[in-house]
Amino acid sequence: MSSPMENPQEETRSGFLFKNILRGLVWFAIIITVFIFSEEYIQTTFQKDIEAIHSRPLPLYALFFLSEVVFGLVPPELFMMVWVLHKVSVAQYAINLTILTLLSYIAGVIGYWIGKNFSRTALYKKISERYLQQYDKQLKRYGGFLVFVGAVTPIPFSATCMLAGSVNLNFRFFLLICISRIARFAVYGWLVWKGSVWF
Repeated sequence: MSSPMENPQEETRSGFLFKNILRGLVWFAIIITVFIFSEEYIQTTFQKDIEAIHSRPLPLYALFFLSEVVFGLVPPELFMMVWVLHKVSVAQYAINLTILTLLSYIAGVIGYWIGKNFSRTALYKKISERYLQQYDKQLKRYGGFLVFVGAVTPIPFSATCMLAGSVNLNFRFFLLICISRIARFAVYGWLVWKGSVWF
């Protein structure tokens, strides 16, 4: 049985997670709404481009991977929508979604490695001051829980991974936390797929 002193901390963690999940759902709702209402226009106007991307997916994977390493500049859902626009089968969509998930996971590990090995360099300190400082206090407060929140919410996953590496968070523990990234991609991937079917 937990003591009264432990409950506020747990509630704070829960509130922090809930707040960011809610932000993610709102952001996702905006993206999927715009996608649904513009799908026909995109199909008509950019059909050749969609075909070209589908026939040569490696540049798209490379762009996604770069985005994931550099703080998730492009929402992963936009990459999922490319295959929905091409009307691929469920199996093809699942394969592409799996590749995106693995690339995101690897990007997180690279972020951890960058934080661990370059945290004392001048370049990293500049990056930290500009992009990571807002999450530094949260890492000190929540520890590995921040990495979990980064994995399942819009908080930049790579940023939390870099911070985890910079404070030498146990690597095995870090890898286990990052498995939650799979759940985020599975849920959002399913919603993107179903959104195009329902509407």
